[in-house]
Amino acid sequence: MAATSHRIARPPPGPTPRGAAGRRAAAVIAAAVAKGAQRARARALEGASDELRAAAAQCLDWAPARRRVRAAFAPVLPTLDHCLFKMAPKEIQMEENYETNSKGVEIFWKSWLPREGTATKAALFFCHGYGDTCTFFFEGIAKRIAAAGYAVYAMDYPGFGLSYGLHGYIASFDGMVDHVIEQYARIRDMKEVRELPHFLLGQSMGGAVALKVHLKQQKEWDGVLLVAPMCKISEDVTPPAPVLKALSILSCLLPEAKLFPQQDIGDLAFRDPRKREVAEYNAISYSDQMRLRTAVELLKATKDIESQLEKISSPLLILHGAADMVTDPHVSKFLYEKASAKDKTLKLYEGAYHSILEGEPDDRISTAISDIISWLDSHC
Repeated sequence: MAATSHRIARPPPGPTPRGAAGRRAAAVIAAAVAKGAQRARARALEGASDELRAAAAQCLDWAPARRRVRAAFAPVLPTLDHCLFKMAPKEIQMEENYETNSKGVEIFWKSWLPREGTATKAALFFCHGYGDTCTFFFEGIAKRIAAAGYAVYAMDYPGFGLSYGLHGYIASFDGMVDHVIEQYARIRDMKEVRELPHFLLGQSMGGAVALKVHLKQQKEWDGVLLVAPMCKISEDVTPPAPVLKALSILSCLLPEAKLFPQQDIGDLAFRDPRKREVAEYNAISYSDQMRLRTAVELLKATKDIESQLEKISSPLLILHGAADMVTDPHVSKFLYEKASAKDKTLKLYEGAYHSILEGEPDDRISTAISDIISWLDSHC
């Protein structure tokens, strides 16, 4: 979970930019917004060196810059005051890869395997949240799951993390899901993975990705695990129909523009303020205003998923913070009730916020990860 979210605010009134002049004006505004967001992030890095602040303040629109920034921050991560870094299991086998897919997009993916000599029970494939990456916090989560005997695989979507593409831009949600399907199909076809049970784990927007993958591959997964999933956007944060229509039109004219207003929900996502400060060190997460096409695609995706909830037939685990104000826990209850799966479990954590795997007190984080491992153990 990054410091931004799909919780969407209503856009301010005003004329729609038209023609080349409008596009130029939008580009100037978007560039100013991006520079401001990056400068704000650099200022928020408590205790960081001037070199790290300078790295965090640069434009991260394209993958080469994000990869340089990630490399600059890598030596600092083990020193951060967070249980996912300080208490991560040792001797986990890790490998990082860049692989160009059939659409010509270079995808970053990573694996965490059990200690050498440990039998592998199953393979777990992770789908990260909006603005996030499969590195940083998920490293510690993956290591704990791998230490329990599971092969864990994760990728960055095009435009996020270390994968190629314009930062934070989703031209098509279905297209992004197809990238995930292709990459994970390649991994699942590897000799050491082929005969294992295969599970999907999706967090926040990644929950929507995991559900769409399952809906497109109904019989190819042994279970779906969702953490605070985005599968329906509440009416109180959805713009009215006329505004949505205008945004949809505008997104065709200025799809990449960072003009869609949204709330900064970092403090709503992390219950522990010290862990919220650590999250700023995830310097390659997307923290600018949402791009217009991205916002429209997220809204379309949730409507599509909502219309197909009864088709979700795989064994299902849903974990959600009961005090989550980013994705509504009542929507997870709705998903649990609508899904046709006979094997389904919903677990709500009293008082927990959105980032239950990263932003809660240490004991709550450990409990949530243990609940994931216990469910996997019971299904292998």
